Amino acid sequence: MKHPLTLLLILTGILSVRGQQLNNLNKNHMKTTVIHYNNISVNDLNIFYREAGPKDVPVILLLHGYPTSSFMFRNLIPVLAAKYHVIAPDLHGFGYSDSPDHTKFTYTFDNLANSMQGFIDALKLKRFALYVFDYGAPTGLRLALANPEKITGIISQNGNAYEEGLSTAWSDIQKYWNDPSEANRNSLKEFVTIKMTKFQYLTGVSDTSLIEPETYTLDQHFLDQPGHLDIQLDLMLDYRTNVALYPKFQAYFRDRKPKLLAVWGNKDPFFLPAGAEGYKRDNPNAKVKFYDTGHFALETHAQEIGQDILEFMKDLPQ
Repeated sequence: MKHPLTLLLILTGILSVRGQQLNNLNKNHMKTTVIHYNNISVNDLNIFYREAGPKDVPVILLLHGYPTSSFMFRNLIPVLAAKYHVIAPDLHGFGYSDSPDHTKFTYTFDNLANSMQGFIDALKLKRFALYVFDYGAPTGLRLALANPEKITGIISQNGNAYEEGLSTAWSDIQKYWNDPSEANRNSLKEFVTIKMTKFQYLTGVSDTSLIEPETYTLDQHFLDQPGHLDIQLDLMLDYRTNVALYPKFQAYFRDRKPKLLAVWGNKDPFFLPAGAEGYKRDNPNAKVKFYDTGHFALETHAQEIGQDILEFMKDLPQ
């Protein structure tokens, strides 16, 4: 039997170690990521953006899609900002960036890309990795075509660049592309309702209790603002220009061979897994990973996707 003094010393040591562990846990818990909410004027229009992470490390530019905003990155930013300088703007027509009336600003993907070009120029971004999602893909890939020397790598999260990636859910929109009549335009108004906004968040998600109601509620708040219906219908029509650019995007992948990580919700009702696989056909430096979820993969897999991105970033040029 151990001497009582020996037992006391052992117990004291255990409590000391446990106390240090709890102290470290508390310190780590207190290390919250500081996110700055900024605004900058580009071409006389305001662009709102979220920014986090050290200023002297590589940059990751996050471009959101429809019908959301940079809010979609709220869970990813803290993961990436531990090692990288993260910047996530709102596109015009979305979130807290200016959304001028569609009669005063032409809502095309060329113009969204032009605004983002002005944004990266205003921030003097020389080199950055590009994260693209949904509408952010054709916007960001236009930036890549125009600034190939700036792009260190691409993360595509359900950001399509292949016709085989378009599901049958696009059929009504494609009908509008082929015949932009008022009747076909009006038939798409349902796409901008809360029913379809929730559909995009919930479809393909095995446990829908993981989806924060603030997501579709905030998105719908902006969609319901005066003039936003026409903004979104204009962009739906102009999406046809993105499909027309797919060959140029694919040529960029073949010629430049950027390091690329496709992180894809495999139950996305709009962008099929074939769209992710297409990257590997054109780019030997492309890696693809699927997650058992839907369109908004970050809502259910932000931590896992974040860790995969951190691993991917290690191999990128500075």
